[in-house]
Amino acid sequence: MALRWYTTVIDCRDHSAQAQWWAEVLDWRMIVDEEEGAVVIPPWLEAEPMTVQEWDRGNPGLVFVPVPEDKAVKNRLHIDLATHVDDDRDAEIARLERMGAHRVDVRQSGDEAWTVLADPEGNEFCVLASREY
Repeated sequence: MALRWYTTVIDCRDHSAQAQWWAEVLDWRMIVDEEEGAVVIPPWLEAEPMTVQEWDRGNPGLVFVPVPEDKAVKNRLHIDLATHVDDDRDAEIARLERMGAHRVDVRQSGDEAWTVLADPEGNEFCVLASREY
């Protein structure tokens, strides 16, 4: 038996809007949008049965579930995003801000190689320095 990271679940007030926002951010697609939750997956994954090898190579999806309460404290777990070194990191951060993300102070020193942002419901995530790998 082998386990793999299958999804990350995110509590939110408006699960449909959050799922749509993250799908647009990542250029993923929403495959489920129901009262109990919404699911987004990378475009190269299919919402159909896969072989064990295909299943093992798939990236985790994101699941958004409705909760009645607002976010109250800093996340203990967050998503890190990165651009490739050939892409414009600052332009991506500006795009995220135009989409409704905002910068968040989590006691950074100012010398970090990442930028902390929050999605429209306040969930923190980082945009790291550009990467080659």
